[in-house]
Amino acid sequence: MHSALVRLQNVFGFFTTVAFTVAAVIALSSFITPQSPSASVRLRNVQVVKGRPHYYSMKKEEYAHVKFDLDTDLTTLFNWNTKQVFLYLKAIYPSTRASEPPSEAIIWDAILASSTAPWHQNHYIHPDPKSKSKTVEDLLYPRGELHLDTQRPKYQITDITGKLQNRTDVVLELGWNVQPWVGALTWTNWEKLGAWQGLKGGKSETFEFPTIGAKMVVSKKELETEKGGEGYRLEVGGEAPRRKNA
Repeated sequence: MHSALVRLQNVFGFFTTVAFTVAAVIALSSFITPQSPSASVRLRNVQVVKGRPHYYSMKKEEYAHVKFDLDTDLTTLFNWNTKQVFLYLKAIYPSTRASEPPSEAIIWDAILASSTAPWHQNHYIHPDPKSKSKTVEDLLYPRGELHLDTQRPKYQITDITGKLQNRTDVVLELGWNVQPWVGALTWTNWEKLGAWQGLKGGKSETFEFPTIGAKMVVSKKELETEKGGEGYRLEVGGEAPRRKNA
């Protein structure tokens, strides 16, 4: 005759076994769900200026401000096990030394939440070109579908050398990280993997960082970065975080 403690241990062991088995099945089901992501990235404008790209910069340096067009169809990344997709756009350009890997700098990012994810102020809301208001209830496009024109960056591009002008072979590349409810994180796939098709498009044509002041004299407003929907972000050009009014 087993004691109450032994019976409790047996029940708990059976429960954890079932729970882990169900979790494993859910995680594996994500890999057999077809995916066919596609995206188009186009450079709209690039400027290189010399100044302090951040309020905490101790000295002036060259930094690049990139505007772009982005159209994506990532709806197939969302399935019943998707919690959210962290989407980002990065600029890739060769380093000053051929022996070093290319430099990468993220210029824009967004958190695309699934319909079952709890609301959070950092979740991305697609801007409505016809309205200045942003509401969570009204989705302009299906989740994962974006259509951004002349989009301002959220981050400026700086380099460890402090110099960017006349750099060539620069390309904008889209990437993502799928965060599931259960299972491992998955990153951008460029090649076909089982039921997953590789990302179609997702890269811009190569361009170069122009000489400082080569195109036009730009105003400070034109070099502003995009403010996200977060309630606690640094103001552009400010020295104190911006807080939501109580």
